[in-house]
Amino acid sequence: MIQALLPFPNIDPVALHIWGPLEVRWYALSYIAGLVLAWWGIARILRRKDLWAHPPFNGKPPATEDEIGDLVVWATFGVILGGRLGWVLIYGTLLCSVTPDYARFCEGLPMAFLSDPIRIIAAWEGGMSFHGGLLGVVIAVWLFARRRKLKMLPLADLACAFAPIGIFLARIANFVNGELWGRPTNVSWAMIFPRDDLHLPRHPSQLYEAALEGLLLFVLLQIAMRVFRAHERPGLISALFFLGYGTFRFISEFFREPDTSFLGPVSMGMALSIPVWLTAGALFWVAYTKRRTA
Repeated sequence: MIQALLPFPNIDPVALHIWGPLEVRWYALSYIAGLVLAWWGIARILRRKDLWAHPPFNGKPPATEDEIGDLVVWATFGVILGGRLGWVLIYGTLLCSVTPDYARFCEGLPMAFLSDPIRIIAAWEGGMSFHGGLLGVVIAVWLFARRRKLKMLPLADLACAFAPIGIFLARIANFVNGELWGRPTNVSWAMIFPRDDLHLPRHPSQLYEAALEGLLLFVLLQIAMRVFRAHERPGLISALFFLGYGTFRFISEFFREPDTSFLGPVSMGMALSIPVWLTAGALFWVAYTKRRTA
């Protein structure tokens, strides 16, 4: 018999009970902490005069600390709106239409979005898509750059260089919630997740994703920026982020329990890596064809 050798740490998903139904969850705190830490990290790196001394910056960083503070507000709306709408379209509509019994939340979806429109924005019931949130942030950065007359690619590079912090914290929150678990396994660090009706030992794939998409990707991007000065080719840091995230997410899908069979052995997460890689390719092309002069 396969037995899990590591017990799942039953941490209450609710970090703080305020009053009655009012509560603060670790998942919400992970979003807040990710945005605040990214803001702090970008502000610190903007003060590094040596990083902005060469073309195309010539001593002038791509934004001020005040502008980054404003951008964080725009990014917050982007990640929340994009994440929720992405879930509604990808999971609540597409997957629930193809396989209406693949998850409990599919009951009545997607038609319930029409009969009860409040479910479209009911993020408190669960359901956020990373890819939707990513697209939301991209749109927010683009709109902010246009509004403030800033160059978008250097601004996007700053956001991408610190985005893995938020990914890391969100995956840790997924683990605390006991959701998005891995496939059944007999490895010595397997865990049985309380919300798993089958009670099978599984990969703690949330931690794998936190390590790959969060910690490792953050370290690689910081090395690319601080050591190899990749930011001096606007768009290159963003390209590396999209390439790294798409690759690490694809690898993680081999250990993560898929939402449902999307295209044979290809899961939805694997399929969504394809547009991420295409975006990376386009950014690489821009980064290496655009001149670095100011």
